Amino acid sequence: MSPPSLKHLYLASQSPRRLELLRQVGLEPTVLPLRTASGRADVDETPLPDEPALDYVLRLARGKAEAGVLAQAGRRLPPWPILAADTTVTLDGHILGKPADGAEAAAMLRRYSGRAHTVLTGVAAVYRGNARVVHSESVVTFKPLSETEIAAYLASREAFDKAGGYGIQGRAALFIEHLSGSYSGVMGLPLYETSELLKTVGFEIL
Repeated sequence: MSPPSLKHLYLASQSPRRLELLRQVGLEPTVLPLRTASGRADVDETPLPDEPALDYVLRLARGKAEAGVLAQAGRRLPPWPILAADTTVTLDGHILGKPADGAEAAAMLRRYSGRAHTVLTGVAAVYRGNARVVHSESVVTFKPLSETEIAAYLASREAFDKAGGYGIQGRAALFIEHLSGSYSGVMGLPLYETSELLKTVGFEIL
């Protein structure tokens, strides 16, 4: 049995970074695979035509939370809060998702070189019939990158499972000249906004 100081919730996400962040603040998250009795209830992450990046991350966060509710009900799981999130990087009006291969990851890093880009994270929470969504917005400035640095980063394999093709908590920290916003939001889950969001649905972290 978990110590009474730990508070349980469901995380409708496979992200190890979100799991780590929730544990960091004393929560006991259980990963909730988005499946129902009829099969996978995953959310299509394809942006809609001309969809603004903020609308995109909020839509996906809501969709993942709703899929989590279906999974929770279908399996008759304990009524803990459900938390879902989505993160995207935007530059020059374009949404940059997870790179499909090394060439795409390298192209993203070249676009960031010597410039600022925006990281948006939408977070949705559902608890006791209450559903809310919030977002965080951060601006990240990269130093100019050499081809040697880009190649070394790609060789680390950090680029390939992350929105925008890099992880701030890893070796890409060496590239960041300035960050305005939420460090944890760039990782994938803004902790301040998440805590305040959970309060609005009746779940206190502290």
